[in-house]
Amino acid sequence: MQKVNSSSNKYYISVRTNITTFVTKQTLYTMRAAKDILQQKGTQFNCVNRKANVLYAIGVMKAENISYLIVKDDDDNYLGIFSERDYTHKVVLEGKQSANTTVSEIMTTDLANASLDDSTSKLMLLINNSKARYIPVFDGKHFVGIITIHDLMREAMADYEKANRI
Repeated sequence: MQKVNSSSNKYYISVRTNITTFVTKQTLYTMRAAKDILQQKGTQFNCVNRKANVLYAIGVMKAENISYLIVKDDDDNYLGIFSERDYTHKVVLEGKQSANTTVSEIMTTDLANASLDDSTSKLMLLINNSKARYIPVFDGKHFVGIITIHDLMREAMADYEKANRI
């Protein structure tokens, strides 16, 4: 969230696509966009090839202490997400063998997605409405990264702290 300077007590809020603004304690703030969150996160290296077996993927997730992997094809194109939830719901509960099941067999591919200019408030709505924990972000058709429910929680906490410092 960024403070917008004003020379008077009157604020003129122009309506622009995907920009959310709000006033708190006489200060105007603009919520950050998906591109800002992804830039702060940096390059995401938590990827796995679709042909990898689930046992390997779970091992990577445990070693890196992460809850999901970005699934890509041989040409490094985004295909979906493999998460702890996929593992418990589609392997453990269905009695499949982790060593004999590929990530592509159980990954999630139907996630709601966002664009780089989507505001954090829009991302929160997407997460809530889709009951997902991850939102893929695209620049047109080009995959850029993943925003998680935890990323949005950190944003909300930072917003709260900034608003209450005044």
